[in-house]
Amino acid sequence: MALRLIQARLPADAREGLEELFDAIDSVDAWSALEGDRVVARILIDAEHTETATDRLAERFGGREGFRVVVHSVEATLPPASARAEIRDEWSAGLWNRLGRISREELYADLSQGARLHPLSLVAVALSTVVAAVGLIRSDVAVIIGAMVIAPLLGPNMGLALAAALGDRDLAARAFRAGLAGLVLALVLSYAIGAVFHVDPASTELAVRTRIGFADVVVALAAGAAGTLAYTSALPSAVIGVMVAVALVPPLVATGLFLGSGHPSMAFRSGLLVVTNVTCVNLAGVAMFLAQKVRPRTWWDAERARRATRLAIASWLFALAVLATAILLARR
Repeated sequence: MALRLIQARLPADAREGLEELFDAIDSVDAWSALEGDRVVARILIDAEHTETATDRLAERFGGREGFRVVVHSVEATLPPASARAEIRDEWSAGLWNRLGRISREELYADLSQGARLHPLSLVAVALSTVVAAVGLIRSDVAVIIGAMVIAPLLGPNMGLALAAALGDRDLAARAFRAGLAGLVLALVLSYAIGAVFHVDPASTELAVRTRIGFADVVVALAAGAAGTLAYTSALPSAVIGVMVAVALVPPLVATGLFLGSGHPSMAFRSGLLVVTNVTCVNLAGVAMFLAQKVRPRTWWDAERARRATRLAIASWLFALAVLATAILLARR
């Protein structure tokens, strides 16, 4: 995993306890310097250990005046970071510990950006809707794939899942607004396109969005899990975002096209696929954050987060059960 540089601004008298803290952290290198009336500590560390280091700094110095921690991504270091003398037995550490993840603070910063309701995101949604609508009407798979590359749907869904894992109502509200705005905009715009242009409901790419099955549930669950791993492991999320868009954009646009062209029964089937996919993506996201132990730092926040996570998982599972029943009825 990549390296991080943790820079902490501490009170001048904090230098005495820093050596003990440095020894307790599994870092590549650590040093401190007196700058004015403050001590600045710098820790070079593997990204997967960043959360442990920042938690220990916050526990020891968090209540002191002027305390501040900044985490930087490290592109390279000279000499190269070498393996420590004591190699950890990673294969006995459990699956998720072996995979590693970035810190909750980095996750929160990344997903807070992705969960914002921004004009550029709405423009991207509108463009992806137009491209997807053209691809569906013409049954052009290449054009549909292009629409999925444009669609910015990963951030709001993952932000909603992280909010459930951390019990953060503010992040949940922002992610919900951003996700809902994108879905509504895509639906309204595709409805308008369906009302203006000729839509053949028997065309291959449109018809396939009305045949919902349990394989679609598996695809959506995999998309949610992949999206979560993209963020927690700091992989390029744009690539994984295409998988989430696969589950959401084509059926959503198909629903609008069917409604606009006067095919309500087919719109119901494709709309059912949209709701099922949103449910599965979020359920998988919450489960993956839980499996990777993405939790708040303090025990009182952790208790609130546990309640929020249980409520979110129960709600999504209930919704999935209702949708599974609807899928069975729709296939008869």
